[in-house]
Amino acid sequence: MAVRAAVLPAVGAQLEITDIELPDPGPGQVRVRLAAAGVCHSDLSLSNGTMRVPVPAVLGHEGAGTVVAVGEGVTHVSPGDPVVLNWAPSCGSCHACTLGEVWLCANAMNGAADVYARTADGTDLHPGLNVAAFAEETVVSASCVLPLPDGVPLVDAALLGCAVLTGYGAVHHSARVQPGETVAVFGVGGVGLATLQSARIAGASRVIAVDISPEKEELARAAGATDYVVASENTPREIRTLTGKQGVDVSVECVGRAVTIRAAWESTRRGGRTTVVGIGGKDQEVTFNALELFHWGRTLSGCVYGNTDPARDLPVLAEHVRQGRLDLSTLVTDRITLKEIPAAFDNMLAGKGGRALVIF
Repeated sequence: MAVRAAVLPAVGAQLEITDIELPDPGPGQVRVRLAAAGVCHSDLSLSNGTMRVPVPAVLGHEGAGTVVAVGEGVTHVSPGDPVVLNWAPSCGSCHACTLGEVWLCANAMNGAADVYARTADGTDLHPGLNVAAFAEETVVSASCVLPLPDGVPLVDAALLGCAVLTGYGAVHHSARVQPGETVAVFGVGGVGLATLQSARIAGASRVIAVDISPEKEELARAAGATDYVVASENTPREIRTLTGKQGVDVSVECVGRAVTIRAAWESTRRGGRTTVVGIGGKDQEVTFNALELFHWGRTLSGCVYGNTDPARDLPVLAEHVRQGRLDLSTLVTDRITLKEIPAAFDNMLAGKGGRALVIF
């Protein structure tokens, strides 16, 4: 069956909106009709080669939709069920999984090497980060499909698959923000906005948003920021001024640039925690001297997928949505169509806009 999709023909190439041939689901597979998909900076990292995946590929790793058909052996979802796509399913048996660190599963990306569809001329296509959400429909492993809890709008639920899980997990699982603590969030994109909301939910007493764009202040404050700082070389000093010259208890970096990581580190109080969520390239080298590591006693940690277990955390997030504590609609700055994805990529490259949501 032919469906429209956004195909990355080669690393560094422009996305092409074209028809692809999608097979029926085989054993252990599920076919999903997409309702919406988020356009994330991680997709840009795939297209420009920062993160390597086999190509040609259909990108898109943040999506939600309705089950169309299931293959043999699939019992946890049925046709007609609303679902969220999980781009990093855990195998349950590797070393990380046995430690309970499912977000570090050694086999989570194995499916990205599979051939899951073909172009009209018969060229093999790979499913980006396992789920190929930039398409009207997709066929995925059953492990990549999570039932959507009641009370969450299907279109908005697409954001749960990456931005919200990542931002929520960065606050609650990686940095472990406690009530009354102060938090700085660097980067007010989709993940940053989710992080701001999550810091508010965690009971942070002060939440400082940092971004290069003055225009994002209203968005940031709507998400829970109590203060807004336009990024500059003086950002750490401004944050220390806002916090009694101490610095924040927790900084969360959502950009993935060396200068931003360094600024987040310098904005954190002595003994505080700096969590890096942003995905940077190999050229983004951050340096520290041995004396400052000793003196400041800060913790610097990476954060993969928010250190979350999607099966465990999705129901928790759904309850926050139902209770009005988490507003998914505020994370979206643009609602676009499939054919507008290449333009959304161009906007990300130019540092414009925020989280675009593709509506199918």
